[in-house]
Amino acid sequence: MLTKEKKAIVQSLIDSSSKEELIWINGFLSGFIGDADQQKTLQEVNENVAGAVKKLTIAYGTETGNSKKLATDLAHKAKQHHIQTKLIALDQYRLNDLSKEEYFLTVISTQGEGEPPAAAKKFYDHIHQNGFKLPNLKYSVLALGDTSYPLFCKAGEDVDLQLEKLGGSRIVPIQKCDVEYDDAAINWFQQVLTSLSEVSTQSKSEQKISTPLAKPAGKAIYQGTVLSHINLNDRNSIKETWHIEIAAEGVNYEAGDSIGIVPKNNQETVEAIIKLTGAAPDKKIAFKGDSVSIAELLISKLNISNLSDKVIKRCAAILNIEIPETKFHLFDLLTAYPINSKEQFEEILQVLNPQSPRLYTVSSSPVASPDEVHITVARDIFYINESKKYGCCSDFLSSIFEEDTIEFFVQKNKRFKLPAEDKDIIMIGPGTGIAAFRSFLAERDALGASGRNWLFFGEQHFESDFLYQTEIQNWEATGVLNKIHVAFSRDQQEKIYVQHRMLEQGEELYQWIANGAYLFICGKKDPMSTDVENTLLKIIQQFGNKTEEEALAFFNEIKDGHRYHKDVY
Repeated sequence: MLTKEKKAIVQSLIDSSSKEELIWINGFLSGFIGDADQQKTLQEVNENVAGAVKKLTIAYGTETGNSKKLATDLAHKAKQHHIQTKLIALDQYRLNDLSKEEYFLTVISTQGEGEPPAAAKKFYDHIHQNGFKLPNLKYSVLALGDTSYPLFCKAGEDVDLQLEKLGGSRIVPIQKCDVEYDDAAINWFQQVLTSLSEVSTQSKSEQKISTPLAKPAGKAIYQGTVLSHINLNDRNSIKETWHIEIAAEGVNYEAGDSIGIVPKNNQETVEAIIKLTGAAPDKKIAFKGDSVSIAELLISKLNISNLSDKVIKRCAAILNIEIPETKFHLFDLLTAYPINSKEQFEEILQVLNPQSPRLYTVSSSPVASPDEVHITVARDIFYINESKKYGCCSDFLSSIFEEDTIEFFVQKNKRFKLPAEDKDIIMIGPGTGIAAFRSFLAERDALGASGRNWLFFGEQHFESDFLYQTEIQNWEATGVLNKIHVAFSRDQQEKIYVQHRMLEQGEELYQWIANGAYLFICGKKDPMSTDVENTLLKIIQQFGNKTEEEALAFFNEIKDGHRYHKDVY
């Protein structure tokens, strides 16, 4: 209890303070109070905070589910602070409600070449193409991306800038997150809550909300054993496409999901770097709060291939030299620009990016192959300064052996799922895009689904590149696969792709679509998915006897009805 003198001082302070000042005092005092019982004494002031912020909307746009999970966690935390919170997906958000919002947060990822996820496309177009104003909107953006791509948070940046142009005021600045986003997201939301508790959208206060935000639980990591490791291409092919089967007891996934794998770097390359620098492989240095040997860092913790421009600039600063803008692997960089000391090499290790996971769409069905997960991996081959290089993860997976152990996690993809068993599906999957459809067909076969299945598949050569040829022919022979059309682009003088086969079958393809079939596209984004979409519009226009505008409207109806799904990369 306070003495009469202290109580009088406090009461005087309260009586002379504005509502905003009282809220600030509450946040200030909360930073000193950690005990839950003591915090209950501030309940009345906390209710004033909730009253100041009438409603908070958290809208998410996601492709793989990360944005949804984060937004859900943030909504839970907001409610713990007595803030009335609405959580909604951007594809379900009523666009007209935006002008009515006062406090609006969006969590949005970036896909491909800086594009918003499909679920956020309508919202993205709405704020960019309509001439309205949002003078009462207070907003903030949490942008998810991957720094291995040059436009890694472009969609979030675009939304943040456009909301400002429309008259909105930022609660806190945009937070751009890499693949390891937990800590950055938590820090951003702490700032948001602090600003909301102060009711000043312009506040840049660094006060912390009293209740610590727990770090969201990480994904379940599975320990798997490689059962099968087969190159699906014939020896005459210029490609390598590996079918990999992994046994993992209790693995929980669905057809259409992906798994994430953090690759290990090439052992020979790591040994060459250690020899070149004279580093002691067993010497331990600090890494993310742990003590890790240099050898382990180079093998499994750090990205040492295809260094980003930012990393190269950091290395140049350490070496105190100018390095021209070009792509480098770490070994090539250190060969061209030698270090002066072992200590300088350890500095360079500290500025390298952590190794990030790569996602692969599963090519198996948990119904057909319980306690197993299969993936289809094309070995990525490219050149830097006329030197042949391999993609880090695809090279790692191409080089593993049966009985090797491998760690992975499951990445859910709720936007790429089979419809009801009685629905027809059309699958368009050139190259490794066949992975998802092997999964779909295996599941429909195992369940005895009554819906019809039509597959379009394309590759370079029939004899050397027909991935899963025997299985596909067996599914056709047993009636699981009702129709199949293939395109092998290099087997004739004029290149033929899946979109050409689609046009050849345009009349029947349109009838399937008009009668309710679901469309799925999986594979490379450019130019494949764009070409396929344009072809679909041609087919709808020609065989549906529609104008260009009517065909586009019909196609949009299919999308709005959730009958059109893409998993492209």
